[in-house]
Amino acid sequence: MTTWRDLFTCFGKIGLLSFGGPAAQIALMHREVVDKRQWVEEKDYLAALSFCMLLPGPEAMQLATWIGWRLKGTGGGLLAGLLFVLPGAAVVLALAALYVGFGHVPGVMALFQGVQAAVIAVVIEALLRVAKRALKGRASRGIAGLSFAALFLFGLPFPVVILAAGSWGALTARGQAVAPPAPGALSESLRALGIWGAVWLVPLGLLLAFAPPILADIALFFSKLALLTFGGAYAVLAWMSQAVVADFHWLSLPQMMDGLGLAETTPGPLILVVEFVAYVAGAPHGLGVAAAIVALWMTFAPCFLWIFAGAPWIARLTAMPRLAGALSAIMAAVVGVIGHLSLWFALHVLFAKVDPVTAFPLHTILPEPLSLRPLALAIALFSAWGLLRRHWPLPGVLAAAAIISAAANLL
Repeated sequence: MTTWRDLFTCFGKIGLLSFGGPAAQIALMHREVVDKRQWVEEKDYLAALSFCMLLPGPEAMQLATWIGWRLKGTGGGLLAGLLFVLPGAAVVLALAALYVGFGHVPGVMALFQGVQAAVIAVVIEALLRVAKRALKGRASRGIAGLSFAALFLFGLPFPVVILAAGSWGALTARGQAVAPPAPGALSESLRALGIWGAVWLVPLGLLLAFAPPILADIALFFSKLALLTFGGAYAVLAWMSQAVVADFHWLSLPQMMDGLGLAETTPGPLILVVEFVAYVAGAPHGLGVAAAIVALWMTFAPCFLWIFAGAPWIARLTAMPRLAGALSAIMAAVVGVIGHLSLWFALHVLFAKVDPVTAFPLHTILPEPLSLRPLALAIALFSAWGLLRRHWPLPGVLAAAAIISAAANLL
């Protein structure tokens, strides 16, 4: 019998050690929950993981929530999910406050410039990891290529690309579902929809009606984002970055890159970068902490809604060919999305000047070759060598990149 203390100890440990992105986090949970404690059987763990990958939001956090729900019901799911997120959220909040207070000091800026260059290697590593898992045949490679072209060459919106890929996968799938729903699944799901829908949407409505405009805008934007983060944080980062930089003007591009680098160094899901974005956006209005809390609420409250409403249906949903086909196509599209993200970030970090190119039907960007930053290129190559060839720990690579940049600027 799993006790509440056991659950707290296990997921407290996971929350503190969950560095390295979803692959490392899922492996850590497997080791702690399946191998070490044997709380969940292998087949159930994999079925739940497949279900979480169907959902918008960070799959590792949602898997942790499902494990807690499986062991201790809704309270257990809430405890496990919060313990997975809160340690990293506390660290990101502290780093965001330090960044706003001291980020423009020349020496500190040099540190962040090194981190920005290292992030190029991080997203390339994510691209290779996801591609290995998602691209299983000619059709999936075609979807990935078309998704990349749609985003980078033609400037199509990210949600349109994901929706088109999922629709294609569902329409071309074959077979019939074989698993029946669990007894009482419908009533449990409806109850969860009512409770957790209110937890998410009532605060959103109140913020839109009564909060200062910056908080209302943050609440609405990150609620929309919570519906679109299929395939993990990397899949939506390019769209989010462009929106907060170009549309809302909450951050500059270097600030966005710094936030991603900071989020990479902390435990918990990478989507915690939304907390950094919101803090920086709210700080000029004296609302940094409030904005960060709003972003976290609007990002993670829907995650609990999806799990508590959908968990009773896992066995049936993961056996439905059309949903499996949609997931497969979405994951292939995510490879193209991450490829776009990698190139977009790399061009803006490695070149001082990147110009938009609009010539129907093209809507893309091109760098000015003479504006290449040699130091950023050297740090990016060093980071790629360390991560991809030497398999150094990510925090060590980011720290080394920051130190090299600071030392070069001092010299």
